[in-house]
Amino acid sequence: MIDTVKRLCRKYKSFISYVFFGVLTTVINIVTYAVCYNGIGISNVVSNIIAWILACSFAFVTNKLWVFDSKSMEAKTVIYEVITFFGCRLATGVLDLAIMYVSVDLLAWNSTLMKCISNVIVIIANYVASKLVIFKKKSAS
Repeated sequence: MIDTVKRLCRKYKSFISYVFFGVLTTVINIVTYAVCYNGIGISNVVSNIIAWILACSFAFVTNKLWVFDSKSMEAKTVIYEVITFFGCRLATGVLDLAIMYVSVDLLAWNSTLMKCISNVIVIIANYVASKLVIFKKKSAS
């Protein structure tokens, strides 16, 4: 039984790490947003941008080092990874910002609830982007 669990953990290490660090990234995003918006009184859009920057930076480091085991610190590699990662995250960050602006500023819905819903949508979009763009496996031609 223990050997089976170990084998499954090795087989799905990347997925397990992605979920684990994804949850932490989401917590950072939501808590930062709540502190900025509800605690400090920073505007919705600025709070969302601050939360996105902190969460995305955390996600890059954890995805690079532990999820996808990219240990290279060579400038060319790191620059490529940063541009690709943040480029895709910027697109989903704009999606998050649009959802929050429409739902909170225009429709006056609950900001914390909408931040949670927006994060679910963004997580799904980030996963798809990671699979199809950032970490797409090259086909053998």
